Amino acid sequence: MLTSRLVWYTLSASAALGVTLALSACNNASTTQPTEAADATNTSSAASGAKTIRIATEGAYPPFNFTNADGSLGGFDVEVAQALCDQMKAKCDIVAQDWDGIIPGLNAKKYDAVVAGMSITPERQEQVDFTDPYFTNTMVWLAPTGGKFDPKNIANVKLGGQRSTTPGAYLQEHYEGKNGVTVQLYDNYDNAYLDLKSDRSDAVLAEKVSAKAWLKDNAQGFGVVGDEIDNNDNIAIAVRKGDPLKDEFNQAMKQIRENGTLAKLEQANFGQ
Repeated sequence: MLTSRLVWYTLSASAALGVTLALSACNNASTTQPTEAADATNTSSAASGAKTIRIATEGAYPPFNFTNADGSLGGFDVEVAQALCDQMKAKCDIVAQDWDGIIPGLNAKKYDAVVAGMSITPERQEQVDFTDPYFTNTMVWLAPTGGKFDPKNIANVKLGGQRSTTPGAYLQEHYEGKNGVTVQLYDNYDNAYLDLKSDRSDAVLAEKVSAKAWLKDNAQGFGVVGDEIDNNDNIAIAVRKGDPLKDEFNQAMKQIRENGTLAKLEQANFGQ
């Protein structure tokens, strides 16, 4: 996932129609757990003749991806994946996968790609190939308003974040074990935010869009404290090393960026 980031527009009537179809299709995205290996070159849909691209997302990182009450998957990642599949004239089979196992599952061929708000990092680039970025993010401090947390003087506090993310790595690198700071990393941001709300931590470092999504329902007594942190955090699609699917995604991404679809999805999910 993430740390600081940057952000990626003119809509034609036909592009707007395409987005509407993509959004409605996302509501029917598969939530089957990825237990069967996906063919390295993708499978073919017997019904339509279109190839099927099996895509994993976390399903627990709103607004990028989440699981609805009925078990279906939603969020920006799901909608981007569906828009790309539509552009490629492919069938999109989107499944949920726990974050810690998402790259191992890709390399074990349980699915063909990962679209899960994943940041490009040198460590991940050793394991997978990344497409061109489809989003850029920044990090923010989320803390009680009027509390003791001061982003300009971080000492003797408990800081929360999600493990295996760029904000989590940033916390460990810059603050863990220094000036009386304790860093607590969680399996997902929901648990990090829960401890913040329960006064078991003083601040959480998170991606801006994740923090803003949480604040929509928890604005009372909490807010973004201090300035945004921009660490050039680019989010992209992960595929297996050497997979030609990377070039197919890049071509489709170029098209949905140029026709305004990507901008419309950003606006719908992030208000930007």
